[in-house]
Amino acid sequence: MLSAKSLFQEILDNDESFRLFCSIAASGESQGGWENARIAALVPESARDLAPKITRHGADEDKHGRIFNALLKKRGLRPVPVPPETDYTMLLEKSGIGLAHDKLKGDEPLTVADIVTYLAHSRVTEQRASEQMDLLRKHFADHPDIGRAVRMISHDEDNHLAYCHEELLRLARAGHGRAIQATLRSCALAEIRVYRDVSLAVMDHMGRVLGWSRARAGVLAAGIHAVYAWERLAGWRRMVSLEMPERRDALGGPATGAPEFA
Repeated sequence: MLSAKSLFQEILDNDESFRLFCSIAASGESQGGWENARIAALVPESARDLAPKITRHGADEDKHGRIFNALLKKRGLRPVPVPPETDYTMLLEKSGIGLAHDKLKGDEPLTVADIVTYLAHSRVTEQRASEQMDLLRKHFADHPDIGRAVRMISHDEDNHLAYCHEELLRLARAGHGRAIQATLRSCALAEIRVYRDVSLAVMDHMGRVLGWSRARAGVLAAGIHAVYAWERLAGWRRMVSLEMPERRDALGGPATGAPEFA
């Protein structure tokens, strides 16, 4: 039976597919850590209270990257280069979503509009991350090798999503509501397209590593296209709604370490 659990179990059981999975995940998390660190450094004076939370966000992402690399090391594996077509973070930037890296590499302070863009982009991508980790937690929370990592990362991603909701609502009350909704919508529609393309690319690479038949690869590709069709029709709306989270001030303290992994 083809299910999310059986699919990931197959990836987990094979060293080469597991190495590719962790390498892609570690690269994306590390890139997110760099982006948040640069945004924290460039926050405008009018939003300086956000800087510690953005720093915490980036520290969490860095921690996740270390965790995925530590999982590789635990199995005696080394990271592999990430195929460009599977690089979710960079493909989002190329689609014009989020803050351009050229801007983040400079010294010019960001504007409040830039902060709106950053938070809207994060709200959309953290929705995806939270859902993916929730799925892994559902099936692998008690796994002897990856269970602890899955639980820790899932908890962090839920915190990141709560933080985005709370800060965007605060900015909406300050008069940025229309800009927030417009940015959220454009981010969500771009993200679901990039996610589809990356998912197809990742499954193509995994299929070659694991020797999937053309029929099985076709079924998985059809499933990815079906998810995209649903998201394009209505599913994207879950990424643009805002509500006050149960977890308030989710990034208000220092980042937690992961000495058991890193």
